[in-house]
Amino acid sequence: MAGRGGPRRGSRGRTEGVDSLSGGGAGPRGAAGQWARSDEWPVAQSSDGWLTSVGYPPTAAGRWRAMLRRALWLGLRRGLLGRELGTRRGGSTLDWDGKVSDIKKKIQSILPGGAWKPLYDTSHLPPEQADVVIVGGGVLGLSVAYWLKRLEKRRGAIRVLVVERDHTYSQASTVLSVGGIRQQFSLPENIQLSLFSAEFLRNINEYLAVVDDPPLDLQFNPSGYLFLASEKGAATMENNVKVQRQEGAKVCLMSPEQLRKKFPWINTEGVALASYGLENEGWFDPWCLLQGLRRKVQSMGVLFCQGEVTRFVSSSTHMETISGEEVTLKRIHEVQVKMDCSQEYQPVECAIVVNAAGAWSGQIAELAGVGKGLPGTLQGTKLPVEPRKRYVYLWHCPQGPGLETPLVADLSGVYFRREGLSNNYLGGCSPAEEEEPDPGNLEVDHDFFQEKVWPPLAWRVPAFETLKVQRAWAGYYDYNTFDQNGVVGPHPLIVNMYFATGFSGHGLQQAPAVGRAVAEMVLEGHFQTINLSPFLFTRFYLGEKALEHCIL
Repeated sequence: MAGRGGPRRGSRGRTEGVDSLSGGGAGPRGAAGQWARSDEWPVAQSSDGWLTSVGYPPTAAGRWRAMLRRALWLGLRRGLLGRELGTRRGGSTLDWDGKVSDIKKKIQSILPGGAWKPLYDTSHLPPEQADVVIVGGGVLGLSVAYWLKRLEKRRGAIRVLVVERDHTYSQASTVLSVGGIRQQFSLPENIQLSLFSAEFLRNINEYLAVVDDPPLDLQFNPSGYLFLASEKGAATMENNVKVQRQEGAKVCLMSPEQLRKKFPWINTEGVALASYGLENEGWFDPWCLLQGLRRKVQSMGVLFCQGEVTRFVSSSTHMETISGEEVTLKRIHEVQVKMDCSQEYQPVECAIVVNAAGAWSGQIAELAGVGKGLPGTLQGTKLPVEPRKRYVYLWHCPQGPGLETPLVADLSGVYFRREGLSNNYLGGCSPAEEEEPDPGNLEVDHDFFQEKVWPPLAWRVPAFETLKVQRAWAGYYDYNTFDQNGVVGPHPLIVNMYFATGFSGHGLQQAPAVGRAVAEMVLEGHFQTINLSPFLFTRFYLGEKALEHCIL
């Protein structure tokens, strides 16, 4: 029978295989060529009681070899590394992982330095494959990741990877913002987004609770927003408030007399009307929301990678539209990630890409081929999102407005709010289009405060004439140059790229709702809870602006 089906269990071929694993030698065979008992392995005992293989000196290295050799021998004999005898598949019930762990601990105690280190640490690398790759790990990207995992049909069904190049978030729009949330918008879609986000934040520890972790404290201040309007802008404000109320927002209109009575520190000269948010408006800690989302999605199995997306690999096919325009349809198959602090590139195969790269989402879109066509065509339509630098100033004013001060949006475009309990305030304003600062760095222009911010502040709140600026910082808007509104949903030609970007300053407050909308589109193929069709990419080609009149 030895000539059929290969060598028998006691044959020399099997024995030689084990010899090669154990480093040479005859191996533990009996006289008849059968496996010997484990206690027949030739060993010698050193002076300190350690068992070593014959031929190895009683040194640390020798002890290590003996231990590993004995572990392999026991494992091979008992079916731990191969099939259990008499079965079709490995059927061992022994805790091999536990045994390996014990072996590592023993080896640690022997090796110099006591360290067990793998030859190559791969923990920082992205997986080779993912169902969804999200480019950008700010609140929008994390919100998309959260809702993808929450809405998946079966736990663990979707493998999500978030790629973020700035793991410290030192330049992230999220943490450099003033953390406001409001429903005082002119578009119903924006109002609905912020209403849901307010509900999400109000119940943050129901949505983002993690077992054995402390609850989140967003430090929400419900002092509301106060918008001021001139005689010229009063009619627009009335229309906006009408829409806001229709969508369920709690907002009231105030005359100059009511304004002076409610907020006596305001100079109402030039103010014809004001709108005041009574509910679900105020500000919160952006860093807490960011960390809460990150903590939660990690507990849900979302993977993270610190690196920069530098290339997309895609396939393409050509077709003709109804209007006769020839277009190229693309599908991304692979995302290439440049690892942080190295020249190493890692490819990740994927089915879906979500562009949530904030101020840099236009560059990511261009890498994928968005806008690579003739101007005026769908193929040549770019994603009109670019970084815009915005300054935030923090000042102290002992005689400034009290604790119930809302976030005030002045006629001039200047805004401010309280910060904490010590008469500190922060604020700023967006520059005119022709005065946009260079976004190449985050240096602060202090002259901008002196010339553009302070004069309107001191006019509206006379107490601010004596303010003292304590510090300032700059951050980025993911500025949509087309209509200053978000871009949500798929690209029409790069069929598996989705957008969650371009919110021009209100992305933080709308992130919970936007993440849900993108996840719905990815999983179901359409918006389910809030119809965000006006925010689709195709509006750039069609020239259909979703104009928002309440942008700060």
